[in-house]
Amino acid sequence: MPYMGLFLLLVMAITLIDVIRTDDALIRGLPKIAWVLLVVFIPLVGAIAWIAVGRPTADDLPRRDPQAGAFPEYERPGRHVAADPEADRVFLEQVRARAEEQRRKGREQRAAQDRRDADPE
Repeated sequence: MPYMGLFLLLVMAITLIDVIRTDDALIRGLPKIAWVLLVVFIPLVGAIAWIAVGRPTADDLPRRDPQAGAFPEYERPGRHVAADPEADRVFLEQVRARAEEQRRKGREQRAAQDRRDADPE
């Protein structure tokens, strides 16, 4: 029994987080503020009441589109189709040229830093 206070605090914190994160339209029984007050002032009873009465059931939750999570965004079929293949090719060349320029500048900066480090005036 020495850990009963810690247990009550943990139950209250978890229940409060659940109450606060639940959408107002899905909460059953009482308004959200009433659930928060019930959980804060009567932690164990409030938590049990929340789970039994206030918490939305699986039937209350909005349904997700089964196809929505089937593919990560970058692999979604038909997500990107080049409208103009020539413009796409030009864009990719610009990206490669910019990346090479950045690499060249990085090499020059590292070489300059190495020269400064090697010359201990």
